[in-house]
Amino acid sequence: MQIDQANRGFSFQKDGPLDMRMGDNGITAAELVNTATAEKIADILYNYGEERASRRIAKMIVARREEAPFERTLELAGVIERCLPRSKPGQSHPATRSFQALRIAVNGEYDQLVDGLAAAERVLRPGGILAVVSFHSVEDRIVKRFFQARSGTQAGSRYAPLVEEVPAQFSMHTRKAIKASPEELEANLRSRSAKLRLGRRTDAPAMPIDAKSLGVPQLPYRRPE
Repeated sequence: MQIDQANRGFSFQKDGPLDMRMGDNGITAAELVNTATAEKIADILYNYGEERASRRIAKMIVARREEAPFERTLELAGVIERCLPRSKPGQSHPATRSFQALRIAVNGEYDQLVDGLAAAERVLRPGGILAVVSFHSVEDRIVKRFFQARSGTQAGSRYAPLVEEVPAQFSMHTRKAIKASPEELEANLRSRSAKLRLGRRTDAPAMPIDAKSLGVPQLPYRRPE
């Protein structure tokens, strides 16, 4: 799995180049943390990783890069660790949320998710099942709101207080997300945060997607093409 490969730059426990790109295009995580303002870095960490200490971490990143630019994963992980309390046994690594946020930003993962949902809606035949597995709360919120909006079960929000009635593109296959069973957790610990949501495609025509109404974080920072 590429996230486990140190040379891909995703790991905060294995030393490698601070890359984090899924492919070969776009900026690297090193370029991001070495050039973005403290405010932009904090926005990314908070909105994409739900890191409460985002401002403190961002300030430390900017202060450290003035001495030398970040090049390696463990350099960044070490700075983040010094900003947060030592994790207790069983808790996630202090850099988990920050590395998640940077990976999402570098790869434009939320845009990719919305594009994927839209594409699935277009190509699925009536009766086809769309199954989506998410691994953190923001990602799951986007998927949940997509299925609610497409099945006619979405309540109004501050972005769209009045929900227009349109033909449903999906019927809810399950009302709640499916989580890993105890047996699966024992065999695959990484499944502990996974949530599976499913919807069955109807014959209603596909509709444009409003990313903001799905709760996709809107940041001043945008991934360069």
